[in-house]
Amino acid sequence: QMALTPCPSTLHSANSALNLNQDDFLYHFGLSRTSVDLEKLFGDVKFVCCGGSPTRFEHYAKEFSKESGLPVSANLSRSDRFVIYKTGPVLWINHGMGAPSLSIMMVETLKLIHYARATDVTFIRLGTSGGVGVTPGSVVVTSAPVNGELNEEHVQFIAGKKVTREARLDSRLQQDLLAMGEELSLPVVSGKTLCADDFYEGQMRLDGYFCDYSSNDKFAFLRQLHEMGVRNIEMESTCFSSFTCRAGIPAAIVCVTLLNRMDGDQVTLTKEDYLDFETRPFKLVTAFIRQQLSI
Repeated sequence: QMALTPCPSTLHSANSALNLNQDDFLYHFGLSRTSVDLEKLFGDVKFVCCGGSPTRFEHYAKEFSKESGLPVSANLSRSDRFVIYKTGPVLWINHGMGAPSLSIMMVETLKLIHYARATDVTFIRLGTSGGVGVTPGSVVVTSAPVNGELNEEHVQFIAGKKVTREARLDSRLQQDLLAMGEELSLPVVSGKTLCADDFYEGQMRLDGYFCDYSSNDKFAFLRQLHEMGVRNIEMESTCFSSFTCRAGIPAAIVCVTLLNRMDGDQVTLTKEDYLDFETRPFKLVTAFIRQQLSI
């Protein structure tokens, strides 16, 4: 196992080979350096907002356009894997479910920003999650992500070796988002986020097809998480934090909780409550972005 690699403090692309190629096909976006003038189209980007669902992020982009008065683009992705919408200097991109899907989106988005020569870019992940000892509908601003071994690290396997990297988020951005949430009277909380590798066993659910542990095991684990400051569970936070950290990009994660896992495993919200809860991260993040952009 390699030693933990600390995050840099400045934006960079570690792969010098990127500058040697005249063209580069961002396969999962269906975009290349020669097919699109990336600098003209994306050079003004200041915020990248991402989350799992393509339809949700199309809706978010259109709603932000209404709020801000900024025009919204058509879907700029030429692939069926991800959607990309642009409202002024804000990109809205879905990343699918789990770290592998997110990692593909992150690499190609970072390359896109690199080729576009965009500067001072901030990444924010908006999503849904399972709560740990918090009321459903709580908006968790992640203080630190932890992996399945409960370490604040992202693990990759490269060339047959386990590579462990720091997973860190921007503390000032966290504080600004928490303050904005309180100003909006949203139920915001700060806490660690468990990044599980799957939805069922990795999150100690009892309702999966496989289950080799007891209800007592589940609740003992959830209590352990709560005692170490974990307030929600999702499947992307360590990868997202590690990649932005390595690139020197300030980033934050804002996820609403759809249930308290201490009370059950299944989401049983009414449609009205689900829609209300789902919009809370959007309300918080867009209010912050409008403040930063003075719009």
